[in-house]
Amino acid sequence: MGILVLQYQSAEESPLLLALNREERIDRPATPPRIQPGKPRIVCGLDSVAGGTWAGISQYGLFVAVVNAVKKNVPEVPRSRGLLCKDLLLMNNADEAADLAVDELRTGNYAGCNFLCVDRFSGFAVHGGDEIDAVKLQPGLHTLSENRLNDPTDDRQEFIRRQLTLQKIDSAISFFAIASRTFSRRANPSGKLGVIFSKGNVATVSSMMLSLTEKSARSIMQYANGSPDIKTFDDMSALLRQVLSTERAAKAAAAAKEAKSKDELGIEQC
Repeated sequence: MGILVLQYQSAEESPLLLALNREERIDRPATPPRIQPGKPRIVCGLDSVAGGTWAGISQYGLFVAVVNAVKKNVPEVPRSRGLLCKDLLLMNNADEAADLAVDELRTGNYAGCNFLCVDRFSGFAVHGGDEIDAVKLQPGLHTLSENRLNDPTDDRQEFIRRQLTLQKIDSAISFFAIASRTFSRRANPSGKLGVIFSKGNVATVSSMMLSLTEKSARSIMQYANGSPDIKTFDDMSALLRQVLSTERAAKAAAAAKEAKSKDELGIEQC
């Protein structure tokens, strides 16, 4: 399973502010986020069993995450949802990623899942349970779990929403301060008023917080390799900035090449 919150296009300096708890079998190994080989460049963690990922970001500033969802008819041998998440991270933007997610989920080859596909310009929640659809995100606060986007009947979603609307969030600092406390909160004895999950051999196994800004040098990524109520968040911003700077360098090189071509063309015409 998993649960996430997104503050979208409503904080002036950080168009994307996001927190995500991953919930998985505690005996299923995974590696923390790192820069993956190949193009485009992507930073994400990897599931050591199937080779997929639960969340990542590409050099294009595209963020994709997957959480499990309820689905009645599951194929006997479903394709890994994490592998589809990796496929979506190869797209150029959130629109393309959402389109591919819908097309793939409609094949019926996957167990139930919900995807978040978002960049600075557009964003979608793709529901892949018994019904498959894509919901375009509007600016503001959004929550997603095994239930639908912003589901008022989901106790954990509503708890997160209440916590993140008690104070004004206008920066990465204020978002991280509130989100880190909220996503580290264990439920009370009745199973409510908390986010940390633990049932049988499935539990919260990691947590991520992310701030994507227009200037990649100011973007932030923090990661707790374990349940965030007992593990501290490590700063992995250097990895994130390295990946995001790839696109900036590519655009600068293309601009320089175009300028050189124009200069050479001008000399020939003279």
